[in-house]
Amino acid sequence: MMDIAIGCDEAAFTLKETIRDFLEAEGHTVTNYGTYDGAPVLYPDIAVTVAEAIKAGKHERGILLCGTGIGVAISANKVHGIRAAQTHDTYSAERAMKSNNAQIITLGSRVIGPELAKTIVKAYLSSQFSGGPSAEKISRIAYYEERLPV
Repeated sequence: MMDIAIGCDEAAFTLKETIRDFLEAEGHTVTNYGTYDGAPVLYPDIAVTVAEAIKAGKHERGILLCGTGIGVAISANKVHGIRAAQTHDTYSAERAMKSNNAQIITLGSRVIGPELAKTIVKAYLSSQFSGGPSAEKISRIAYYEERLPV
């Protein structure tokens, strides 16, 4: 079982709660970074908070949600060393981890429904980074992260 961080904006509150309940039923430890009641929030604040917590080693993986999954992915990827991948199917969720060693996946509540979201999350969490040819690519991403200005 894993320690997972989860967060969303108001557009994805209901789906986040569904995913949180699903993860806890599966035996995972889940830390909820909000929104806690569906009140409007600025999703970059939540996405960056989750990404920073993962970078600090507080959680093994993260799941972020907004209306499309795009905004939270862009925001989380601003944190140096974080790879957040937008996923809308099980294949992209699996590859996010196996090929890209993504610490975070993002989901769009206006794009996918709750049952598909559960299968996407399960595919992501059951995958491990495979290394191989992808390892060199991940190293190259890290190289550019170090080289390019913040």
